[in-house]
Amino acid sequence: MGEVPNILFEDNHLLVAVKPSGVLSQEDPSGDPDMLTLLKAYLVEKYKKPGEAYLGLLHRLDRPVRGVMVFAKTSKCASRISEQIRNRTVSKKYRAIVYGSFSEEKGQIRSFLLKDPKTNLVKVFADRKTAPKEAKESFLEYEVLGEGRIAGVPVTLLSIDLHTGRSHQIRSQLSSIGHPIVGDRKYGKGPNRFAGDILLESYHLEVDHPVSHERMVFELPLADEEPWKQFAKE
Repeated sequence: MGEVPNILFEDNHLLVAVKPSGVLSQEDPSGDPDMLTLLKAYLVEKYKKPGEAYLGLLHRLDRPVRGVMVFAKTSKCASRISEQIRNRTVSKKYRAIVYGSFSEEKGQIRSFLLKDPKTNLVKVFADRKTAPKEAKESFLEYEVLGEGRIAGVPVTLLSIDLHTGRSHQIRSQLSSIGHPIVGDRKYGKGPNRFAGDILLESYHLEVDHPVSHERMVFELPLADEEPWKQFAKE
């Protein structure tokens, strides 16, 4: 079994863990480590289960993105949380370090996205008139948390509230307004070459417990490493 991801919460119904950057959400043809396989192996070992453990994948994070993920340990819980996701009562917030500065403290992006399966890239259209009919309306809000520099280049730390969960939505929409995420190899055309991972993480997740209905909140602290730590409040 590979290294077990950091587990934030576990009971008979749910498992909440932190996906490291570079780890897949679920298995793909590459055979590289993925969260679902690692956590199933952890459950088999911990509870001495014969055969394979059940674990429901409820949402995904792009491979280079670090962040909080919730999994269901029963099919009933999987269906209840999936319903919450459809009804948009699951709240997810992201942190990103992007190139450039913002004149306003808060803003929003509403555009239409269409993913090309051949290139695995998303095209952004400003409005319905210019977008193909297959394009999906996508909406996010952002708030400026701080300003800093990477290799002398101005950057901004954003908190992003994702209202629609489209593939590559944050990455493509921020790039479309001239603020690509630092380290983004797909959509980033920043003013310098940043050699590290994409500076995007899912840091906040709220979900109603599928049995007790208690509102549960999970949040990752700001990483104590550069370039994140330059934004730490004194």
